[in-house]
Amino acid sequence: MTVDSSMSSGYCSLDEELEDCFFTAKTTFFRNVQSKQPSKNVCKAVEETQHPPTLQEIKQKIDSYNSREKHCLGMKLSEDGTYTGFIKVHLKLRRPVTVPAGIRPQSIYDAIKEVNPAATTDKRTSFYLPLDAIKQLHISSTTTVSEVIQGLLKKFMVVDNPQKFALFKRIHKDGQVLFQKLSIADCPLHLRLLAGPDTDVLSFVLKENETGEVEWDAFSIPELQNFLTILEKEEQDKIQQVQKKYNKFRQKLEEALRESQGKPG
Repeated sequence: MTVDSSMSSGYCSLDEELEDCFFTAKTTFFRNVQSKQPSKNVCKAVEETQHPPTLQEIKQKIDSYNSREKHCLGMKLSEDGTYTGFIKVHLKLRRPVTVPAGIRPQSIYDAIKEVNPAATTDKRTSFYLPLDAIKQLHISSTTTVSEVIQGLLKKFMVVDNPQKFALFKRIHKDGQVLFQKLSIADCPLHLRLLAGPDTDVLSFVLKENETGEVEWDAFSIPELQNFLTILEKEEQDKIQQVQKKYNKFRQKLEEALRESQGKPG
């Protein structure tokens, strides 16, 4: 999988994609298949066996997709039935991320040689990623959501646990914008192919993994201390905002009282 950065205004060129390679589209990690045994006391309806699409069916879908793609970012079919193409991921992170402190950005040499600059220092710092930024990824049909998340974190040298993040698909339905969390085993490029190239129909968004309960064990001691610092700063900012608001009210009330006292009874 290759990655390049672009703001929300458009795509980057294919030349920039090739220069910013750090994860090949053919690479696949964590291909764990868990077998699920049906319960003996549960009766299931007989379901039709869904056969995988043939090579010709996949080719027809890709040809249809490429005929509607207007940015020269079509998909390419391989002889083994897999295919490669591009997706865009919108970054919607509301919390700061943790990165190594005091090291240079990852170079092309580091990316190709799989050198991890984050491993060269134990110092950490936190900062907010820009909202509404977009990363364009070149991936394979076998690339999973888990691999996409890990690739994005590696690009930004984020050392946070990948389980803290989740990939969502954003769709428009009945005039509403809906978000659905994807499974880590889902393949985004397959979803892109089925939906077509129109990002108004389907787009991908990286957000915090909101599980309902915070898994504090997933955080390191420095991260927890940094969160406390951030919370204290936010608390002080909120206190100052409230004080400023009521100080204005007090000033207006005092002015009104002075004006009323100055008028002849």
